[in-house]
Amino acid sequence: MSYKEIYNETIDERILTTVSNNGIKIFFMPKKGYTRKYAVFSTDYGSIDNVFVPLGEKEKIEVPEGIAHFLEHKLFEEEEANIFEEFSNIGAQVNAYTNFTQTSYLFYSTDNFYEGLELLIRFVQNPYLTEENVEKEKGIIAQEIRMYEDNPNWKVYFNLLRAMYHQHPVRIDIAGTVESINAITKDILYKTYNTFYNPSNMVLFVIGDLSFYELVRVVNEAEKKFDHVSDEILRFLPEEPDRIKERIVEEKMMTSMPIFTMGFKDRDVGYKGKEMIKKDVVTNLILDMLFGESTNFYNELYEEGLIDGSFGAYFSCKESYGHSIIGGQSNEPEKVYERVLGLLKLPAEELLKEEDFIRLKKNELGNFLLGMNSIEFIANNFTDLYFSDFLITDYLELLKEIQYQDIIDRFNFHFKEDNLSLSIIRPL
Repeated sequence: MSYKEIYNETIDERILTTVSNNGIKIFFMPKKGYTRKYAVFSTDYGSIDNVFVPLGEKEKIEVPEGIAHFLEHKLFEEEEANIFEEFSNIGAQVNAYTNFTQTSYLFYSTDNFYEGLELLIRFVQNPYLTEENVEKEKGIIAQEIRMYEDNPNWKVYFNLLRAMYHQHPVRIDIAGTVESINAITKDILYKTYNTFYNPSNMVLFVIGDLSFYELVRVVNEAEKKFDHVSDEILRFLPEEPDRIKERIVEEKMMTSMPIFTMGFKDRDVGYKGKEMIKKDVVTNLILDMLFGESTNFYNELYEEGLIDGSFGAYFSCKESYGHSIIGGQSNEPEKVYERVLGLLKLPAEELLKEEDFIRLKKNELGNFLLGMNSIEFIANNFTDLYFSDFLITDYLELLKEIQYQDIIDRFNFHFKEDNLSLSIIRPL
């Protein structure tokens, strides 16, 4: 078996990587002495991937919104067995999630790990879809969609995304709509599955005190043989203007007090890799420097009763989109919005002190090193970074390279009133 070793001397961590017989990229991080083992089997496919050229075809198609999430649900169904019971019987916990850009299936255990790994590969690579079980699933997911539509925190977030984005599918709920999932058929599911669950589009990450050779052997024996392995999937996204779509959106729902989110839409998109991850880290550092619990802004608004402990901020980005989100509960969300706008009028060097940057950067370095002792932290972050063309073992060096001037430049580019939308949910 041929494999490659990636070693980072600074953090003293190594990753072994190879490709399975049918084309799955396998990454293994050994953790001697750890009792828990963790595996994440992921496809580089999420809710925004609705326009693509199916494998073996030449023309692009558009599939219903919510199909990635629908497939995630369906893969847990087998003709006779119950996936959750099978994992439970060997003392393992299994789960899955779909986000805008990836779908992941994971399990962890202390014992019987190789049996669990065989189960994981088998159920993800062998979908059981019938007209009957697809129709049944529509009712289950429709209930889930309606439940989220009744959740003010969920609604205020997606209302904000729809205010920021004109066309980009990140504005659409990951589960789709009741109307869109009703358009899903068994044939569309198989066509989508065969394209995006092709081994060349999948990554398996395993971490723990395990044998690399044994886990590769298990994967090679458990995996399904694919007739056609593709290196590239042609995907299409609509043109998205730089400008926001709407400034302020409001809705009334059952809630005890108003909930708000405001978002700065990122105009610096279209790339992955180290530069994107650096942008992510820099922007989140800025948000901590502006709105963190130790800031003057936070404490002043808290003492004035304009915000409570629910207030927070974060930045999220992928190759085709990015946004800084600030939100929480407030009886006067417009006042919070105006105070944020007030910050933007101040010089960056006055708002963002170099000593605060140094302190928060040290905290981030410490948090990362602490995280590298947690297999859950590593497993949950490895694939997300990998699909962004970045390795988790290079993260420490990236953090060290960030300079104070990066903070100033990013603030001046990203945090502009023209980029800002506000979403409010008010009580009925």
